[in-house]
Amino acid sequence: MSKWTPTLIKSQAGKTIVITGASSGIGLEAAKVLNEKGARLIAAVRNPLKAKSVLPASVEIRDLDLSDLNSVHNFASNLNSKIDVLLNNAGVMAIPLARTSQGFEMQIGTNHLGHFALTGLLLNKIQDRIVTVASIMHRAGKINFDDFNWEKKYSKWGAYGQS
Repeated sequence: MSKWTPTLIKSQAGKTIVITGASSGIGLEAAKVLNEKGARLIAAVRNPLKAKSVLPASVEIRDLDLSDLNSVHNFASNLNSKIDVLLNNAGVMAIPLARTSQGFEMQIGTNHLGHFALTGLLLNKIQDRIVTVASIMHRAGKINFDDFNWEKKYSKWGAYGQS
């Protein structure tokens, strides 16, 4: 059996792709390859200066903080073109207890609720597909309905798995 490599990706010319978390990790690598394949890329990132230092100049960089639903709304409201693909990639992992701007535990707020809101707000602009990146930790994750927001006892790995 042959292995998959980026050379198998066909031309993406004429396609517009939004990638969250495009300034590091999987998002950065996806952005580089999809840029090489001719896509119009919109990098939705929390740190535009960092993104400018690591992404090709042809990538459009826009500010998006998934831990702030106001930022999510602003990003979606200011995206005036149709997009072909939304790649929900950004995330935080196993961090000390922190809260989003709206008071949610940071990991569920960023990794799930922020992307959920973004997808819903962009749904009428997406022409082809939505891709959501996840961790294998979902297998160990359980939703804690009795303490969804981790008000009683915090576990950074438990919260990550839940997210």
